[in-house]
Amino acid sequence: MIRFLRALWHGGRLVWSLIAALCIGGALSAVLLGATMRERFKRDVMRMAFNGNLELLDDVKRRVGATRDTLDRRLVAASQGAAPGDRPYIVVSINDNRLWYREGDRTIFTSRVATGSGKELVREGPGTALHWKFETPRGRLVVQSKETDPVWVPPDWHYVEMARKKQLGFTKLLRGQKIPVGGGAVLTVDGTDVVTKYPDGREVPFETKEGNEIVANGNIIIPPFGTNQRKYLGTLGVERLYLGDGYGLHGTDEPESIGQSASHGCVRLRNEDIETLYRIVPIGTVVYIY
Repeated sequence: MIRFLRALWHGGRLVWSLIAALCIGGALSAVLLGATMRERFKRDVMRMAFNGNLELLDDVKRRVGATRDTLDRRLVAASQGAAPGDRPYIVVSINDNRLWYREGDRTIFTSRVATGSGKELVREGPGTALHWKFETPRGRLVVQSKETDPVWVPPDWHYVEMARKKQLGFTKLLRGQKIPVGGGAVLTVDGTDVVTKYPDGREVPFETKEGNEIVANGNIIIPPFGTNQRKYLGTLGVERLYLGDGYGLHGTDEPESIGQSASHGCVRLRNEDIETLYRIVPIGTVVYIY
């Protein structure tokens, strides 16, 4: 016993150093875990901001009862869940631009896809410049809903990109604002339509689609959210499996892009392939993207 106490006395520094190291390690692990969760919240919110879809963010906040400007913990927890087990799941390889729908080791369906181009777009201007990078998110997602004839609501970056391609400027049209377009006519919003309003009272709504945006005074006009001119049919193909935060598996009106890194972040399939997935993939299916 005396020898043991002497050893403990002489080796006390080493013992206490080890205990202190363990305590510090545990504290650092807790801090790191907290930081990781905070970064996950920031990532989810930034995905919505990336898509310019603030209405989606508001809708999520209403559905989960959030009272602060971040995603609710329940929404993040719902994306964790358990492994799919014997249930079918989807795997997407960004490097191979290929998708597999699998059950265990068995492949039920496979197809080529298009994924994020990785290109960057910077909008210079007064104040802080805006920066977008068009990448497909990696990780574990879930099929949240299924849509036929999905409508695409273009984010602001779409108009910035189109203005650059056409060597035009761009400007946002606000509700209640009037932009003179010559001859006494103005461009304005009436209800759910962006219209040209003429001096005699006539109002002519614009017909828009991807590549055929509203142009006035050398600028591409960015319509307000909620207007018909901010809704594009056909761009997302015939069906979409929605993954949240503006991302999804969907068809395309550009079948030549399949097999390439060409999208703005979503996973594109040929229309006939998304039709097959739409029929056989249930809501709740786990999607692994790597």
